[in-house]
Amino acid sequence: MSKAVLQADGKLMHMLASIEDGDASTLRMIERPVPEPGAGQVRVAIAACGINFPDVLMIEGKYQFTFERPFAPGIEVAGIIDAVGEGVTTLAPGMRVVVQLDNGGLAQFAVVDAGEVMRLPDSVSFETAAASLLTYGTSFHALRDRAALAAGETLLVLGAAGGVGLAAIELGKIMGARVVAGASTQSKADLARAAGADEAFVYPAKVDDPRALSALFKQHCPDGTDVVYDPVGGDYAEPALRTMNPKGRYLVVGFAAGIPRVPLNLALLKQCAIVGVFWGAAQKSFPAECDALLDELWALVGEGTLTPPAPTIYPFDKGGDAIAALKERRAEGKLVVRIG
Repeated sequence: MSKAVLQADGKLMHMLASIEDGDASTLRMIERPVPEPGAGQVRVAIAACGINFPDVLMIEGKYQFTFERPFAPGIEVAGIIDAVGEGVTTLAPGMRVVVQLDNGGLAQFAVVDAGEVMRLPDSVSFETAAASLLTYGTSFHALRDRAALAAGETLLVLGAAGGVGLAAIELGKIMGARVVAGASTQSKADLARAAGADEAFVYPAKVDDPRALSALFKQHCPDGTDVVYDPVGGDYAEPALRTMNPKGRYLVVGFAAGIPRVPLNLALLKQCAIVGVFWGAAQKSFPAECDALLDELWALVGEGTLTPPAPTIYPFDKGGDAIAALKERRAEGKLVVRIG
């Protein structure tokens, strides 16, 4: 990868771009002009970008939103403000920040509205911030705001060794729940237990017998579940839903195994709620509430109450490998691409 060329009439930056629908192999490193911040905006020199399942979907053309190509995937970044636009008075070049984007994280620079950036404490590294904004934001919003998880309740976490799963385990324990973690390999189950799960077990990587899977879930949650945290979906959803206690909350977080088809009579019979969790949409719908949640989150990280596990780091030119690892469910913990 060549260095971005600085020219007298402007700057060029590198971005790892999606140029057509497809998997990570279709991404290409290209050069584009460095964007200039407009009124009320700041430009961030990106240091690190977290990789998340929406990145897989957006480059395949399967995400909830579509973007004009070429675009860079990547929706959570940390870095340093290097320029501010007209009217920006509360932020200045040199400040360490973290921000959630619609896309564009796998690039050297991004321009965002000043109101969307969050100051990053010096005690939190760029890599930790880029690994935590979406995962811990999603999981904290899910467990606190959407499920109202209470001390003493049983929380079942699927996909427990992924970024959001590990965050849900740690937050669930801080909130006083009994946490049962399920994962598709023994090494992933061991990682979940190391993250604080009270119990961790292995479920099949492919569901051939839903009844057997339901029995497995019930074996490890003999008293039922009060909250299910599900970023996996697919054929795992219905067996997990069958574990629910009355007044339970089933959190629909993501679809790593595909979008499930669940018979809604189960919600009636179980007297439980099926609750959607969309952190990005919540930030737009309830910005003040979500900003307060993030302030609390960064305080917990800064004081050491929350200790996000060290992410797996990929170099900028291998960002596609990180996305491929996530799609193929090979990732353990959070993946971060170091940009600068």
